[in-house]
Amino acid sequence: MTVSTTFVRLSAAAAVALGAAQAGAADSAAAPPAARFPALTMEQLNPYQKPLGEQIMKVSSVGLGGPYNPLLRSPIMGQRMFDLLYYLRWNSSVPLRLNEFAILIIGRQWRSQVEWYAHAPLAIRAGLSADTVAELKAQKRPSNMQPDEALVYDFVTELSTAHKVSDATFARARQLLSEQQIVDLTTISGTYVTVAMILAMAEESVPAGKELPFKAGEP
Repeated sequence: MTVSTTFVRLSAAAAVALGAAQAGAADSAAAPPAARFPALTMEQLNPYQKPLGEQIMKVSSVGLGGPYNPLLRSPIMGQRMFDLLYYLRWNSSVPLRLNEFAILIIGRQWRSQVEWYAHAPLAIRAGLSADTVAELKAQKRPSNMQPDEALVYDFVTELSTAHKVSDATFARARQLLSEQQIVDLTTISGTYVTVAMILAMAEESVPAGKELPFKAGEP
């Protein structure tokens, strides 16, 4: 074997190894991070966790995953949180379309993979325009919102970024919403900040095999 032949073969092997390493790095970058709390099954739940787990499985689109995985580690608090979420999701005085819009606004601010994965389809199913959802995802103020949607966008955005609601926005809220709806809308916003925090702390992601809403490198 000549020196030149050996060099060519070594170069080819190095190129293959480099390509494999780059592919592995790309796969690693695309894959969601492993959750910090091991996933639980119903069979693994202790007597304190199991009643909560049974309730979760009746309503959750992510099973015992998402925020429920860490919440099960504190089952009494988790039950209280579940009860609040149950009210806000299904018994809130705020119409479902606006409810889900508020959740998406918070989810986008936090770049919450799980919140967006779970609630974007629900928002569209509840009557929110797919264009509105797409523009919000692109970090734009949606351009063709209905008056009540524009109010929710401004109300939630002001409250979560400026930490106050302007007099002008509150006056619009009083025209379009009842007092109960204003309080419920505020609670929805704050509660889903808490959910986003729990998800971020635990590094929870979408179910295995599902596409991440926000890709690596995207804002």
